[in-house]
Formats: sequence, C-alpha cells, structure tokens
Amino acid sequence: MKFFNKKIYIILFLLTILLVGSKLFAKESKIRYTKENISSYFSGIISVNQSYNNEAFEYLKKVKSLKNMHSRFNAEYIRTLILVEKFEKAFAFSKSVWTNDEFIFETDLLLGLDYFINKDYVNAEKHFERLNKISQYNLFFNDFIGNVLIAWSKASQGNKEDSFKFLEKVPKPYHQIKKTQNIFLQCYFDDPQTLNSFEELIRNKDYNFSRYNFFLANYLLFNNKIEEAKKVIRNSRKEYNSNLLIKQTENFFLNNENEKIKNIFNCKNSNDSLAEFFYVIANLYSSEKDYKLSNFYMKLSIFLNDKFLPNQILLAENYYYQKKKELSKNIYQSLKSIGPVYSWYASRSIAVILLDLKGKKYSVSSLENEFNLLTNPNFEHYYELANFYKDNEYFEKSIKYYSLALNEIKKDHSLVPKILDRRGTSFERIGDWENAEKDLIQSLEILPDQAHVLNYLAYSWIDQGIKVEEGLEMLKKADQLRANDGYIIDSLGWAYYAKKNYIKAEKYLQRAVELLPRDSVINDHYADALWMLNKNIQARYFWNYALKLNDVEQELKAIISKKLIFGISKQL
Repeated sequence: MKFFNKKIYIILFLLTILLVGSKLFAKESKIRYTKENISSYFSGIISVNQSYNNEAFEYLKKVKSLKNMHSRFNAEYIRTLILVEKFEKAFAFSKSVWTNDEFIFETDLLLGLDYFINKDYVNAEKHFERLNKISQYNLFFNDFIGNVLIAWSKASQGNKEDSFKFLEKVPKPYHQIKKTQNIFLQCYFDDPQTLNSFEELIRNKDYNFSRYNFFLANYLLFNNKIEEAKKVIRNSRKEYNSNLLIKQTENFFLNNENEKIKNIFNCKNSNDSLAEFFYVIANLYSSEKDYKLSNFYMKLSIFLNDKFLPNQILLAENYYYQKKKELSKNIYQSLKSIGPVYSWYASRSIAVILLDLKGKKYSVSSLENEFNLLTNPNFEHYYELANFYKDNEYFEKSIKYYSLALNEIKKDHSLVPKILDRRGTSFERIGDWENAEKDLIQSLEILPDQAHVLNYLAYSWIDQGIKVEEGLEMLKKADQLRANDGYIIDSLGWAYYAKKNYIKAEKYLQRAVELLPRDSVINDHYADALWMLNKNIQARYFWNYALKLNDVEQELKAIISKKLIFGISKQL
C-alpha cells in the first residue's frame, strides 16, 4: 500500500528512535519494544489515518501489550474496533484499559454507551461526566458530547428537569444542536410543547431542517394523527423533492405501510435518539472533511439504530470522498434491495462511482440499464436521468428526458423552472440558441430571482453582441442576489467590455480573477481588457497563465495562442 509522504517518513523515523531509546525503561515496565511491535504499531496508525480499517485492526491487535501504558494506542485501537464493527470487543477492550486516573475520550465514551445500552444509566452517566474533563480531546465538536449524553442518561432515569438542565450546558456555537436535542427530549417526555417546537423548527429557513419533517410526521403518527402526518410529508415533498427520507416515508404512506415508518425511528426509544445525535456529529465531522472521525460516530449511530438509512448514505458518501470507491459502492449496492426510492438513488450513486472506476461510457450504460428496469418511471426519474446525461455532456439525450419530465410534471411544481433552466443550457450547448433562449426566459418568468439563470442568459446575449443593455441590467440584479460570485462578476466585466468601457471592465474582471484565479475563461477576459487599456505586458502574462490551466479547452487555446502573437485589434 502506498501511504507515505516525506513528512510522515520523518515523523516515523523520529518516533522510532524515541521508542528504540526507551528500551532502557523496558525492563521496569516489562514492555518490550521489539521491531515487530514498532512496525505493527506504526503500520496500524497509518492504516487508521488512511481508513484502511481492516488492515489497521490486524496490525494493532498484534501490539495490545501497549494497552497498559500507551493511551494513544488505546484510543486508536478502540476507534479501529468500532470502524470494523467489532462492537463487543470495543466495549471489552475499553473496560480492560480503563483507569480512574487516566482520561481517554474513546474509553469513557464506549463504556458509557455500553452501560447505557444495558440500561445502567447511573454508571453510564459517570463515564459521560468524565468526557467533559478530557481537555486534550476538546477539539472540534467533542466539547458538547458529554453534556448531551448526560442529558439522555438523566432522561432515561425519568429525571426530566435535570435532563434539560444539562442540555442547557451545551456551548452557544452549537445552539442548533441544542435546539433539536431539546425537541427530542420533549418528545421523549410527551411534553405538550413538542408539536409547536417541531413546527417552529421546520419553519426556520435559515438552516436546512428538511429531515425534521420526517421526525414531525413520525411523532404525529405515534400519536395517531395519521392524516396530519401525511400532510406534513406531502407539503415537505413539494419543497424538498430530493430528500430520500421524506420520499421513502411518502412511499410507505401510499402503500399503507405506516408501521414501517414507526420502525425507522421512535423518540420514546432513547437509543434511537442517541443514534440521531451521533449522526449529527458524524455529519459535522464530515463537513470538516474529517472522515475518519465521521465514520467512527457513524458506525456508533448505525449500531444504535441500523434501520435509519441516512446513516448508511453518509457513510457511503464519506468513503467516496476518501477515495474508497469500492467500499462506497458496496453500501449503495446493499441499498438497492431496500425499495424503489433507495434503489434508484443507489443506482445513480453507483453510476457516479463507475465514472471513476470504468469511465463515462460504461457508467452511462450502467444507469441506462437500471432506468430500463423501472416499471413505472415518473418525472423525477426522467429528471434525474437527464441530469446525469447533462453532467456527462450527452446533451441531446438530456434534452429528451427533460422534455419527458416536463410532460409528466404539474405546471406549478417547484421543479419546473429548474428543468427549463437545465434543458435551456443543454440546448445552448448543442448550438440551438432559439430553444435555449425560450427555456431560459420561461424559467425566469416563473421564478425571476434565479441569479445563475439571469447570469447565463445575460452572458449569452452579451457574448453574441445582442441585448447588451438588457443583459447588463440582469447581471446587476444577479450580483445583488448573489454577491461575490466570481462568474457573475466576470459576466459584468464582460458586459462593460462589450460596451467598450474598458476601465470598468478591468475593475470587475480583476475582481473575478481574484475570486476564481484558476478559471481559464475569466483570465482570458481579464487579459483582453488589459490589452485594450494598452497594458500589453500584463495582458500577455494572463494569457500565458490561462494556457497553463487545466480547464482550458482546445478552442480557447487556439484563440489565446493567436492573441499572444497578434494581440487584439483596437477596432473591435
């Protein structure tokens, strides 16, 4: 396996020296730092860091002699056991290395969870309390975990007042987590404020709380308010049409499979609520690109509630971003058997993975085959297949399926302007400007404040030398709607260039280059403006720079190469 860079080699070398030097103390500690132990330990640590979890486990289990003196080893070994889903071994190992005077976050977390699962909430609480004292690990998101877990330990003992008190100790930066956990505690205690709290949460559009429409519907269902639950899902489907959890719930309702919805989650089951909490933590770590820790918490979430499928999806996404494509593919493959909602999503996700593994042609063919297996394709299937075609530059096919989607969809559906926009840009890419323009204009007539559509249409006009003034006004509006967007600012600069206002053009295009320095088209535009202001040396610099960028297309290369020789006629 190829793991190392130079820095890692140096670190390993120094640490090896230190460990070898510690042989002087080996007699006292009765620990032998053999070459085999050292090799296995560092190979294990590197495997963990590279998310080769099975390999890490095989290496680290060879050096468990370190457990009585090496806290880093204990932490890494516990994480590895969780990552390879050896949960009982993780609990047992945590118990074997735990001491009252040493604080290891993973040890107390696992022991606390073990007690919690076995309904020994008093002892669980003792370990969760220790999490707040472990300062060396209080990085990123660990500084609120202890208080939330204590709150749930108190709740599970029937201590409502204390559970909310501990939740209040969650630091201010995590107020959204405090808010959602507060609602789950309310639900757990049948608090009369539960419904209002859920409704207030999903009305908040400052954050994406789309998932909580499911939890609200689930709560209503458990309270025999079936029609109200269905209404929540119907309304949320209009707004969050791509949310799989909501799609699946809608499908269960349509098939009168209400019990399956109840089986996914139950707020009266504290294990389910903890699973949801760990999912949130995993999501936070994933957003910070710390996939190793994200996977650790995700595995704990799955262990606590394996029926909540968003867990599996986040794990698959993490593996994908870690370039563990086969692991990601395996999860999606397992999701295909769940039902029609997850099956089609999994097929699309596998097709994306196959782009990297086997190339565009194979990937597109794979998704086409899956699409042909659908017994009753609807507008969403047409739309999603069209998106895949468009993303892979099969524009004629994308137009066909966008058109089918538009034929099937209700005219007032929220997706209509988006489909028109995407079909319009596909028309533009095949040179059919007449139809492209119609679609883009119609999209804006339905939904006027689409910054990216305003930009695309206005830039296309300006680039053709038509409707420059109208295009400029549209771009000013787009800039107001989406400030500091490099592409919009580039279009503004290009509009002023078309109007021969080269001073303003330079101003905007310089800003666009600052925002998107590695975009070849923007660098070319900026160079053009510089040339027209007689800044020929600077212009040639940016043309040369544009040629060296990865995204530069052959047609643009030829144009820039010609400019480098002849410049631009001032008669333009």
